[in-house]
Amino acid sequence: MFRVGDFSKLSRVSVKMLRNYDELGLLKPAWVDPATDYRYYTADQLPRLNRILALKDLGFSLEQIAQLLAEAPAPERFQAWLTAKRAEVEHEIRRQRARLAAVDARLRQLEAGAASAPEVVLRALPALTAATLRKVLPTADDTEQLFEDVERHVAAHGARAAAPPLALYHDPEYRDQEVDVEVAIPVTRPVPAQGPITCRELPAVPAAACVVHVGNYATIDRATSALYLWIEANRYRAKGPTREVYLRFGADGLEVPLPAAYLAPSAEAFVTELQVPVEPDQ
Repeated sequence: MFRVGDFSKLSRVSVKMLRNYDELGLLKPAWVDPATDYRYYTADQLPRLNRILALKDLGFSLEQIAQLLAEAPAPERFQAWLTAKRAEVEHEIRRQRARLAAVDARLRQLEAGAASAPEVVLRALPALTAATLRKVLPTADDTEQLFEDVERHVAAHGARAAAPPLALYHDPEYRDQEVDVEVAIPVTRPVPAQGPITCRELPAVPAAACVVHVGNYATIDRATSALYLWIEANRYRAKGPTREVYLRFGADGLEVPLPAAYLAPSAEAFVTELQVPVEPDQ
């Protein structure tokens, strides 16, 4: 038999790791001296140790390895474990490739002198119940009256949710005239329709590229450009209407109750998040 130090040298596995395998029940010593607590191993334990190391190299956790060794699964069962592990590794490769693409895109921004470009994040958007009003407007700057109409309708029913209002732009391409826009006011419960004002659920979005703009709407173009450059550089394409979420906005003269947390004292304090639903561009 080998003392633990000698077995460590023979197997090229650290004493600390052998102790860990012992505590997890993966590889118990062949004998423990009751007088000294020295642990001893035998050469015929090497095949089991090598199996542990091989499974670890395949990406299985020590807990999974313990289960595999305890079950001694049939070949079909072990094949199923390997198939699941393969799918997990493929998912991780895709995730890391996406991260690599994002790093490359950021490097290209730096090389182009855009070090201070707004940061873009990719995240899911939850479904949202809202009172909405959709209309083709002369320009994108003409939404104020739509918001006022919907806010008054929601206030009349006492259903205003403590959430920011938003606008959805339904044109497939950018337009500066005859803009198809839908304003949406989040509600705590469905409200009845009134003329063109309806209530609907905005669907959840699995992935949206998002950027935050602080300041007057007149300077929002820089954030918009950064957002679409990011989408192209990271090999995505837009899918669905672009959203503008007004995290802090002005409402001078609108005498309806609004969530105070979202009201800004001046245009310089406006906070707007641009959200573009995306999918991989394959």
